[in-house]
Amino acid sequence: MTDLNGDGRSESTNERADRNWNEILQELRVAQTGTQILGGFLLALAFQPRFQDLDRFQLTLYLVLVALAGIAAVLGLAPVTLHRTFFGKGRKPDIVRLGGRLLSADLVVLALLAAGVTALVFDFAVGRSAGLITLAIGGVVVVGVWAVLPRLAFRRGSTPDPRGPGDDG
Repeated sequence: MTDLNGDGRSESTNERADRNWNEILQELRVAQTGTQILGGFLLALAFQPRFQDLDRFQLTLYLVLVALAGIAAVLGLAPVTLHRTFFGKGRKPDIVRLGGRLLSADLVVLALLAAGVTALVFDFAVGRSAGLITLAIGGVVVVGVWAVLPRLAFRRGSTPDPRGPGDDG
């Protein structure tokens, strides 16, 4: 088979869709773990004795974060239901494309959730200023690690190491 996609792989459109779908599923598994940990933490908070000590801002932030955790869970499961709905109907490339978009949306929600949970803890434990500073730092870290760092590491024109990944010597 020839290189059909211009990326050095000899695979058909269906083989490429299958491979990409499997990669999306692996990424969803990682995201789902983050959703479960953060969501479980938030749900457990409501049953702690000091939960009653939350002020109005903290309670509002808490409820927003619980809603984000629910949205993250739905977004993380949506590609699975999408696949189940269109399974065997010759729509795999479309499923992969939409599944990738849903995964991207899930990652944005998870970023907001992680930064928000950290801010809530700092706000409650140290004070409002610490919470807001932590929220800002969390936002900068997410943008830096998820958007800026990859673009700096893989600048246009850079070529992959011909030795392959992880081959240092």
